[in-house]
Amino acid sequence: MRISMLVLAFAGSIAFLSMARANESGANESGANESGANESGRWSREKAADWYNGQERVFGVNFLPSTAVNTTEMWQEETFDPETIDRELGWAAKIGVNSVRVNLQYLVWKNDPEGLLDRLKQFLAISHKHGISVTVCLLDDCNFAELEPYLGKQRDPIPGIHNGGWTPSPGHKRVVDRSEWPSIKRYVQAVVGNFADDPRVLMWDLYNEPGNSGMGDETWPLLEASFRWARQAQPSQPLTSGAWHHLPDGKMPIITAGIIELSDILTFHCYANAEKTAGLIKKLQAHGRPMICTEWMIRPLSAFDTHLPVFKKANVGCYSWGLVAGRTQTYFPWNSKQGTPVPDIWFCDLFRDDGSYYDSEEIDFIRRFNAQTEDSAVAPR
Repeated sequence: MRISMLVLAFAGSIAFLSMARANESGANESGANESGANESGRWSREKAADWYNGQERVFGVNFLPSTAVNTTEMWQEETFDPETIDRELGWAAKIGVNSVRVNLQYLVWKNDPEGLLDRLKQFLAISHKHGISVTVCLLDDCNFAELEPYLGKQRDPIPGIHNGGWTPSPGHKRVVDRSEWPSIKRYVQAVVGNFADDPRVLMWDLYNEPGNSGMGDETWPLLEASFRWARQAQPSQPLTSGAWHHLPDGKMPIITAGIIELSDILTFHCYANAEKTAGLIKKLQAHGRPMICTEWMIRPLSAFDTHLPVFKKANVGCYSWGLVAGRTQTYFPWNSKQGTPVPDIWFCDLFRDDGSYYDSEEIDFIRRFNAQTEDSAVAPR
């Protein structure tokens, strides 16, 4: 974290956070207007609960087609691959996946605004054909590639390296460059505004892991602004950002507290074992809002047979990481070294690129579990 920016980052946000904290209290929930939102535009707990009660509980995956090494390669015109997307989402639907979470790339929009919107429309149509809703993520600090995003041919995967081509959106330099913000605002409002009433969009996950890859709390101003800009587009879907940085002593980092106070629906990332995952869910339940885990699953620490019962018991939806083994190479573990052989136990992903299963017993469990869940479905609490 670059401490020199910390005071500037939060000086203009203290009043907002104070208001958000007040609105989180039960005494102020009655102050929601007719739309079910408080003065900041954040949904009331009642509106959030009503929305969640009306949804099928999410069993989803984070999706990138196997032919894409990062979000630029997924969304730019020359490498957008609807045929592979259609095929792989078909495989997902057959094992019970009912939602996918996808990351966009700001730089692709900046270079080709109408093209990105058109390709997102295509993606939503393909997903809908397979009975799959979409959570759309617009911004992202994760930077496995240690590069700013760039257009054109993307760097090929490095053998043995986990997700080595992944670049952030809009890019770390743009996060702190206020001269870029008017364009980022147009991006957020163009995407959210064009699909504000589209039932195929489940929710808007505005910022993936803000502060990751060394950005720290410098990301806070853009994170807060992205919520404000998205609210101005008046979406019918909830806004959220995933709480991902959880301190071992139970204290909450400032940016995590901000995420929780901005989000309509609480979402979180947890790559821990079942016991710690259940403990985190219990802590987050104190905020009284519906929850969805938008990233989880790294074998052998977290697996479907250990974690799906935890999520079901708490009535928490979930998106595991990875569907088809491909150019992201997320079947390798974090911090794997160049030349590492493919592990016997995959870290992430469910399918090989020919449609065969990594682990047929795992897929059988997923299918049985989802079938049991449908048979015993009850209204969310």
